[in-house]
Amino acid sequence: MNSASIQPVAVTDQRASQLLRIEWADGAVSELPHSLLRTHCKCAECVAAQRAGQAVVQGSAITGIEMVGEHALNFKFADGHERGIFPWAYLRELGVAS
Repeated sequence: MNSASIQPVAVTDQRASQLLRIEWADGAVSELPHSLLRTHCKCAECVAAQRAGQAVVQGSAITGIEMVGEHALNFKFADGHERGIFPWAYLRELGVAS
């Protein structure tokens, strides 16, 4: 997959259903539940907690979204967590796996 195909053409946060919908340049669509995004955060804090065998917060809704340059999104979750950066390639990977 080339980098052009992992560029989004539309990102819609459906807060009522707690679903992030991403339409990709190649026509694919990813529908990512907020809870999936929260449990798959790759920030240092979450990775360390996972390595220590601590439970990852489940079911936290997205309360805000910010662009990180032109390559990623940062989510703010209802549990107060807002450290993870989710590059487009990682979001695409999560969309394929979900």
